[in-house]
Amino acid sequence: MENAVTTPRPLPLTLPAPAKLNLFLHVTGRRTDGYHLLESVFVPITLADTVTLSRRDDGEVTLINPPDGLTAENDLACRAARALQSATGSRFGVDIQLTKRIPQGGGLGGGSSDAATVLLGLNRLWNVGRPRTELQTLGATLGADVPFFVFGRPALVTGIGERLLAVSLPVASYVVAFPGAGVATGPVFGSPALRRDTPASALPVYTMSFGRNDLQDVAQVLEPNISRLGADFVAAGLSPRMTGSGACVFAPTSTSTAAQSAATKLQTRGWHAWSVRSLARHPLFDFA
Repeated sequence: MENAVTTPRPLPLTLPAPAKLNLFLHVTGRRTDGYHLLESVFVPITLADTVTLSRRDDGEVTLINPPDGLTAENDLACRAARALQSATGSRFGVDIQLTKRIPQGGGLGGGSSDAATVLLGLNRLWNVGRPRTELQTLGATLGADVPFFVFGRPALVTGIGERLLAVSLPVASYVVAFPGAGVATGPVFGSPALRRDTPASALPVYTMSFGRNDLQDVAQVLEPNISRLGADFVAAGLSPRMTGSGACVFAPTSTSTAAQSAATKLQTRGWHAWSVRSLARHPLFDFA
């Protein structure tokens, strides 16, 4: 009797899940279903979580050594794996291990980026070969920022976050800092004080020198340390802006050396701070 031929299990994949910055963020309206209409430029940056994916042959999706507050039931990365299973009919499962560096509730898109990395990584690990557009559509069912990370390039983002237009931007250096506590997105968008009528741009604008973050005033009321952190940016000679719905603050610098120097100054003031660069493409761009 001939020996059965078995397919060797692939080696685990250890993959980056980069954070993002909103160079500006305008709320241009609100739909009848309650979703807000946005206009923003999203840029991926070098600050990143790490996602390790190990294929399972029993179809189970598990979260190994989960970070505080996360379980296999509520974690967006696990939900992404199950969504891809359902969409493709794959018989495989996965062990997911997350190494978190992106602060939760920081407006940097960490959970959404983890989910996008799972979709891209399993697209290869499970050999399901789905096109990027299909993964973006699947990502939209998980969270508003997930399609951007699957898209994998700096983008002008409009609509409720589903319309993405690739933009070409030079790689730039930034200092990013976290005030120590996150801000929940729901209360920011639900605040009656939120401005929801910023006119949409007549032409696409791609730089931080344009506009503002319409969510910042509301977020600063919810988390006063955002204002204190911003004041320390100004004291360091920087022009800060909050990213996303908060709570991280960032500013451009002329060089990576200047970004590191600024990060060190902010760290001596007691803040969590990083020197980062923007990315022209997501590290996993070729996975779809």
